[in-house]
Amino acid sequence: MTGILPVALEEATKVIQALLKAGKEYVGVMKLHGDVSEERIKEVFSEFKGKIYQKPPLRASVKRAIRVRSIYYLDMLEIDGRNILFKVGCEAGTYIRKLVHDIGKVLGCGAHMHELRRIRAGPFIEDESTVTLHDVLYLYERWRETGDIRMLRRFILPMERALNLLPKVFIRDSAVDAICHGAHLTAPGITHVESGINPTDTVAILTLKGEAVALGTAVASTEEMLKATHGIMVKTERVLMPRGTYPKLWR
Repeated sequence: MTGILPVALEEATKVIQALLKAGKEYVGVMKLHGDVSEERIKEVFSEFKGKIYQKPPLRASVKRAIRVRSIYYLDMLEIDGRNILFKVGCEAGTYIRKLVHDIGKVLGCGAHMHELRRIRAGPFIEDESTVTLHDVLYLYERWRETGDIRMLRRFILPMERALNLLPKVFIRDSAVDAICHGAHLTAPGITHVESGINPTDTVAILTLKGEAVALGTAVASTEEMLKATHGIMVKTERVLMPRGTYPKLWR
């Protein structure tokens, strides 16, 4: 498999847990083991959209138990004989090789994955966010030669980019250091929130400047957060900002 692989450095490794749950998008080539009409292929593709059951393959690094995963879209882009070029958007943890195998079984001819490329991982999209290892080496050497920090910024992005798809809760400066010490976020510390937050959602807690403070689990909806005057609104799960970045204004 080729394509996007987000890599985190130093403190930014803390945001990887958010990326692991993010959806993925792939382009691949499915090789059929027999001849099937285009109409039948489209029909079977449509059957695999939505919730599906999957059992991880033998070589998987997880327990081989049946689990449910969501296929957001599954499109046939091109057919060349028994080769099918397809694009799929799916929930994290979906095995595309197994998906192809199962489609082949339903078609009745069998199939295997010939090629696969990941073109999206959460907020990171191919061509917009990616560099090759050759690019990294070149830009790094240019930075060493010139001292121009812009060379590093071509491939080292702020960790906030990894949180683009998470719903966000913005907090007062006076609440930042308390969160950095592991305190849960209460209603008085919130200035504004994004719409669509529901209890149990993973959210990003940000400063008014858009700096990542922590990841947390919402215990209230957007509407409840806006109306509340006291009580815990978000349980802090993972602190991202070093303590002392903002002045301590709590006892």
